[in-house]
Amino acid sequence: MFGTLKHKVLTLLLILSSLLIGCNSTQKKETAKEEWREIRGETQGTTYGVILKDPADKIRKVALDSILHDFDMALSTYIDESQISAINNGSDTIHFTDEFGYFLDCFKISQEVFEKSNGAFDPTVFPLVKAWGFFKEEAPIPTQSELDSILTFVGLGNPLFKAKFVERRGTFVKEHPSFRLDFNAIAQGLSVDVLADYLKRNGIQDYYLEIGGEIVVKGKNRENEKWRIGIDSPQQEEGKRVINNVVHITDKAIATSGNYRKFYIKDGVKYAHTIDPKTGSPVQHSLLSASVIANSCAEADAYATAFMVMGVEKSMEFVQNHPELDLDIYLLYDDGTGEILSEMTDGFGAYLK
Repeated sequence: MFGTLKHKVLTLLLILSSLLIGCNSTQKKETAKEEWREIRGETQGTTYGVILKDPADKIRKVALDSILHDFDMALSTYIDESQISAINNGSDTIHFTDEFGYFLDCFKISQEVFEKSNGAFDPTVFPLVKAWGFFKEEAPIPTQSELDSILTFVGLGNPLFKAKFVERRGTFVKEHPSFRLDFNAIAQGLSVDVLADYLKRNGIQDYYLEIGGEIVVKGKNRENEKWRIGIDSPQQEEGKRVINNVVHITDKAIATSGNYRKFYIKDGVKYAHTIDPKTGSPVQHSLLSASVIANSCAEADAYATAFMVMGVEKSMEFVQNHPELDLDIYLLYDDGTGEILSEMTDGFGAYLK
């Protein structure tokens, strides 16, 4: 797990019907059974699943688990010996070896999204999330002076720290011990990309890969069609999963972030777990969830979080102003009467057909 609190919710659901329907003839059924496999396991405080066409039987669960373990040793704040824990627990200069490049990749992509989003995505908000009491049931509402104090050491561009990478050697210099990194809003997506790269290197061309709701799909499903992914509705029924819409997609990544499941109410005021890194306070807008289709799952994951900070209008403007990012988004929001409405890019609309 990449932090005490995830900055997203698991709102993506694979529509399994396409994976359970057999072929017309017995021979085709046998062939499909031999070629298609499922691998499932646990990682990062959640689960992962892979559905893949693997006629040569190359991919093994033990190999995937080994990759995910190495990934955790770089980026998990739950492992004291991880690279990120060494940085967070250090008070001065920290040197480490980034053997597989996972930390550097995560840091670089985070910097890019931080800069593009004008700080809406910021992996240094951990102290703010903690101050607002999202790690325990009862906590006092922080005062503005307390938030102002915390904000002095929040910000990926903060001069209170310096980072330097030379090949696989990393050096962090911290000017304040309270500065902390927490990549839980991007690392899970990046771990999906890492496994996807492993599948690609082993010649796997058709697969569905998911970790905790972050998804990459390639090629075709068992019916030789695009993969179908369900987007959860914020209005769920007890004991039943309610789908808002279904995406038909291939060769892309998709991730969803939302705040309708993570919040608390105190003195009649609802506090969503999405923190605005600039104000230091929970966002107060109508956006309930943001689904992002991107070329990488790390980007989809990070931008979904950024859009939850921006809100509906700013998110739509951002995507329109940055065509180079090749993002498509689907936003669900409350119109003020309790009705759930949607806003999406034209590109996302094409995936719903």
